[in-house]
Amino acid sequence: MSKFDPYAHLDIAIGPDDIVTRRLKFPTIKANLNVDPGDPTVSKDLTINVETKTWVRVFLPTKLPSNDNIVARLPIIVYFHHGGWFLFGADDSYTHKECSRIASNIPAIVISVNYRLAPENRLPAQYHDAMDAICWVKNQATNPKGEQWLRDYGDFSRCYLYGCGNGGNMVFFVGIKACASQLEPMNIAGMIMNQPLFGGEERTKSELNHAADEILPLPVLDLMWDLALPKGVDRNHWYCNPMMVMGPQKGMICRLQKCLVMGSFGDPTIDRQQEFVTMLATCGAHVKTWFDDVGSHNAHLWDSRRATLLLSILQEFIIGC
Repeated sequence: MSKFDPYAHLDIAIGPDDIVTRRLKFPTIKANLNVDPGDPTVSKDLTINVETKTWVRVFLPTKLPSNDNIVARLPIIVYFHHGGWFLFGADDSYTHKECSRIASNIPAIVISVNYRLAPENRLPAQYHDAMDAICWVKNQATNPKGEQWLRDYGDFSRCYLYGCGNGGNMVFFVGIKACASQLEPMNIAGMIMNQPLFGGEERTKSELNHAADEILPLPVLDLMWDLALPKGVDRNHWYCNPMMVMGPQKGMICRLQKCLVMGSFGDPTIDRQQEFVTMLATCGAHVKTWFDDVGSHNAHLWDSRRATLLLSILQEFIIGC
């Protein structure tokens, strides 16, 4: 029996200086400012950091809610996509469709961040890009010439951070920094972490039980962390295993705004997510949970039942914040 090759599974090759050849060509979707009949959203791409080439895709619903013929202000969701730190972008079809669905159904303005990928850019580069996006949103509120969609339709007092997989990990770490920053008049009202990606040196029961998972087998999970973490550290590093928190980190975690953590028991990382919830509660953070008895990693991207259920959970959380 041949040894499992995670590079072949992902169809990638790593060259000198951590240059990656990504052979899989995922479908992409261009931003669209021209509304066709039935389009749920319009979207545009904007560069937020010329030096790092970080950009965002902004989604606005085509049907705007109103009260007494006055357009209602929409919550603003800053979205960090999945991909294990080194795949996908804000323009891939899964991410685009997911953000469009969220924007039209909540309804909300969604800002999808095209952050730098590993291993060409290792952690904490992704956290820096996420914070750049948050600061960019804040600046639109104070700049008379700021982004029109945000200034005309956005409610800067109701901003949310939302991430899937490694994007959920980003929500946690950038949320800690955001809560310690002066962002007024922007207010982070809540943090949403869907199957957040965490790890550690010691194997969990769910990792072992799902070691041969079709989507996220254990060698692929290991490779993700090997490519993303700073060189020379192990998987008990703070970026990977925040459950190893020390005193100073506990003080930061307790300042987090309302958190929603979601997961499913078919996900190899479910034990990490439940440990993470326990850690949040122990540190004094406000945390709500939703764990599905069925499902798999990122099932909401192709399972319409779970996608619909996920939207209802998001609506309830945002309305309640």
